[in-house]
Amino acid sequence: MVIIPAIDLKDGLCVRLLQGNFKRVTVYSEKPAEVARSWREQGAERIHVVDLDGSLAGVPRNREVIRSIVTAADAPVQVGGGIREMKTIEAYLEMGVQWVILGTMALKDRNFVADACRMFRGRIILGIDANNGKIAVQGWTEQTSVSAAETAKSYEGHGLAAIVYTDIVRDGMETGVNVEATKSLAEAVDVPVIASGGVSGISDIEKLLDIETSGVTGVIIGKALYTGAISLPDAISRANKVQPQKRI
Repeated sequence: MVIIPAIDLKDGLCVRLLQGNFKRVTVYSEKPAEVARSWREQGAERIHVVDLDGSLAGVPRNREVIRSIVTAADAPVQVGGGIREMKTIEAYLEMGVQWVILGTMALKDRNFVADACRMFRGRIILGIDANNGKIAVQGWTEQTSVSAAETAKSYEGHGLAAIVYTDIVRDGMETGVNVEATKSLAEAVDVPVIASGGVSGISDIEKLLDIETSGVTGVIIGKALYTGAISLPDAISRANKVQPQKRI
C-alpha cells in the first residue's frame, strides 16, 4: 500500500481544511515546495496536491506553486482542483505531473472524462468526494444525490489509473478512515482505490491493510502528518510490512 502525503493549496500556501469547509482553514506552511521536498526526504513515493482555489473557480489558481512542487518533490505527483478543460490536463502533464484528478467533471461532462481517459490513458484519476455516500462537487460546495458507487462503476473500462475516494465528513478531522465505505467501493469496481479522509494514526493504516486485497492500493494522509499524530516514515514502514496477494 502506498502512503501519499497531501499538500492542499490556498492562496499559494499549504493548508488543511476541516470537512472541506473553506472557512475552517489552518495554514501549515508558506512554502509548499519545501513541504514536498521534506515528504520526499522522509520516503514519500508519491505526493497528492489539490488546488483548493481552483476547485472553486473551475480553473487552476496555483499553477506556478504546483510547478515548484513537482520540481522540488522529485517524486510522482498527482494533482486535482479546477481541472475542467483538456488544455489544463495537457499543461499539467507537460509540467511533469504524473496523474491528473478529475472530480466535478465526472458528473458535469461524462464525455470529457471519457475522452481524457482515452487521450491520456493511465494518467487520469477519478476523484470521488462523498458525504454520506453521495457525491459533492465544485470544491465540495455542491451536494448531489448521486451515489459514489454508481459513479465509480460508470467509469469502469475507461482506463482510469485509480479512484481517490474521500469521505468529506471525516476529512481533516482525524476521526478515522471510513473503512467500510472504502472497502465497499473498492469491491464494487475493478479499478484501484486510494483512501482519503480521517487518517488519525497507525491504527488506520492497519485497518486499510486488512482490506488491501479488496483493491485499496493507497491512502492519502493530510492533517495527521502536519500535527505529528503520525510520522510519514512510520506509516510507510508499516505499510511495507505486508505484501498481500493481488486481487484477481
